[in-house]
Amino acid sequence: MEDEDVVKALGALAQPHRLRAFRALVVAGQGGLTPGVLMTRLDIPANTLSFHLKELTHAGLVTQTRDGRNLIYRAAFERMNALLGFLTANCCEGTDCAVPPPSACQTAFPTASPTACDC
Repeated sequence: MEDEDVVKALGALAQPHRLRAFRALVVAGQGGLTPGVLMTRLDIPANTLSFHLKELTHAGLVTQTRDGRNLIYRAAFERMNALLGFLTANCCEGTDCAVPPPSACQTAFPTASPTACDC
């Protein structure tokens, strides 16, 4: 992952509504969520949610597919893991850290079930 991609991804997550939406999609796993479900869960108006999902998609953190008449948004787990890998690549100056790092899902969602996503 290039520095420019990392800055774009972190910038997209540096907004409360986008961070909440991304986290909800991570918890949802590969099944994803429709905008209607996200809107209800996050209590965000439709036009606001649409703008934030567009920003997350532009940063490569979210994908969008059509299933009939519904749009399904999913977290881009490969991109998320690449971002986490970039941020921790030189952790502890390349030596083993004193504490083994938790999985990405455990770090982001300590109360989530370990099977909630495929990261």
